[in-house]
Order: sequence, then C-alpha cells, then structure tokens
Amino acid sequence: MTEQTADVVALRNKVATMGESIGRAFIGQAEIIEGVIVALLAGGHVLLEGVPGLGKTLLVRAIARTFDGSFARIQFTPDLMPSDVTGHAVYDPKTETFRIRRGPVFANLLLADEINRAPAKTQAALLEVMQEQQVTIEGRSTTVPLPFMTIATQNPIEQEGTYPLPEAQLDRFLLKVLIDYPDHESELRLVTSVTDSRVGDSLNVDAVSQVLNTAELRSAQQLVAATRMDPSVVDYAVRIVRETRESSGIRVGAGPRGSISIVRAARARAVLQQRDFVTPDDIKSVAIPALRHRILLAPELEIEAYSPDDVLRDVIDHVSAPRQ
Repeated sequence: MTEQTADVVALRNKVATMGESIGRAFIGQAEIIEGVIVALLAGGHVLLEGVPGLGKTLLVRAIARTFDGSFARIQFTPDLMPSDVTGHAVYDPKTETFRIRRGPVFANLLLADEINRAPAKTQAALLEVMQEQQVTIEGRSTTVPLPFMTIATQNPIEQEGTYPLPEAQLDRFLLKVLIDYPDHESELRLVTSVTDSRVGDSLNVDAVSQVLNTAELRSAQQLVAATRMDPSVVDYAVRIVRETRESSGIRVGAGPRGSISIVRAARARAVLQQRDFVTPDDIKSVAIPALRHRILLAPELEIEAYSPDDVLRDVIDHVSAPRQ
C-alpha cells in the first residue's frame, strides 16, 4: 500500500465515522444523517423539511461540531432584510470612508432557519453565495470561506406568514431531505437523554466530537469528486432524470442540474460507504432527495394526494439499471 493510498483510506475511514459522531446527539434516523453528510461531502446545500420539534436545528449544530469550521445561524423572519444576511457598507466617520461589515453568511456552515418565513427578496440574498461561493456588497465581490454549505429548514404544514421558495431557489439545493417522526425506540432514547438530570430542553451537542479539520474536509470533497464512475452509471442517472420529463404524472420534469446533483451525491455516498467507485444502488439511493424539489406533479395526481416521492419511485422502477 502506497503512502498516498494509505492517506486516502485513512480519510475515508474518518468520513465513515461522521454519522456515528452526529448520532450521539441526533438520535436515530440514520438515513437523514447520511443524506446531509452526503451533501456536505459533495459540496452541496440541503433543504431540511419537517414539522417542528424533530431536531432539524439540533442536526445542523451536530454537523457543525464534526469539523473545525465556523458556524452561523440566521433566523429568517418576515422583517429580515437582505443586508442582514450578506452584510452591508458602514460609514466610518474617522476615516471618512465606507467599510464592509460582513454578515453571518461568511461562515463554513450556515443554518438558514425557517427560510420560508422571509420574503422572496431576502431569500434571494442567498442565491449568489449558494451558487458562486461569493457575496457582492456595494459592487465588491468577496468570497466566503471554503468549504461552504447552507442548510435551510422549513415547516411543510405551517402556511401563515410564510413565503414559498421560488423554483430558482429550490434548484440551488443539492438535496431536499425530509425528516419524519422517529420510531418508538429512537424516541424513547431521545426523551431519556434530554430529560435525564438536565434542566430545560436546550440543544445539547456536547457528545459530538470533531472528526475532521477544515483542510481534511476539503480533501474529502476532492476525493468525492475524483471517485470512479462507470459511464453506464452516469447514463443511468441521466436516463432517470429524462424519464421525469416523459412521465404522465409529472407536469414539469427535472433539468440537467438534476442529473448533475444525482451524480455528485452518488459519488459522496460511495465514499461514505468506504468505496472508491459508484454503483447503481448509489444512484437509486440519492435520486429521490435529489429530484423531489425539482419536479411539479400533474394536477390530477395532486388532487389524489400523491407525493413527488410516490411518482419518483415509479420513475426509478421504470428505468432499467446497468449491470455491474
């Protein structure tokens, strides 16, 4: 084994322990943890959706502790201004010049909490930084620290005082991850952990340990980008996305960015599974979270209460997987 190979194996082993570390605070729901780690390794952003009280903010804080990067949280509200997100120019009377005061977006991991509570103008403040890793203030473009990841949360059932995310904003998210209620055993462990000899119900992530430093995380992202992928597997991802444009149950199918997102996420999942190649199962595993926010259902299916996931499962079943 060469030294370079040994370093790659060591890095892959570290990545594989991230979920275990996060799971000490965010109990149960390993699939949710995997989805967010996949996006982090792929250099993408995540939209977390779930009803209140399921630990969305706790999950993000736990992820922030697995590496030594900076973390910032923005509570989105109807009166939040774009400058509250990106920053703004401040006049300094001593020097008689304007200086840039950076906003909370200048962090390695940004939590945009309840993003759909802010109007479209404020939501759009994240468009540039999520796509280009830079912020333009007063005509000056400044890069954010790398790696950079935005995790946004929203409540799917509360409509009063909310502003639906436009399609352009949704398309910036690599994955949309749905958090459901935990199973009985996980909820029992959670309740016991939170209430045992503790006052209040504050979010506690002390049990989560640092797994990587920022340099190692960037190396892991480069390792993901270089993970081997057979052309037939890439073609499989493209055929799934193209099928969303042909399905009678889908009014608007996913664009090429859907294919790109599946490929990027599949590579990250392979590394998380400690493999140096991507399989069709990796494609199947990430296809739904990569596409559920990129399609619009036909009206008749919406009336019958079908979800995007229901239709996407049929799409995936309809597309033949390559033989490995």
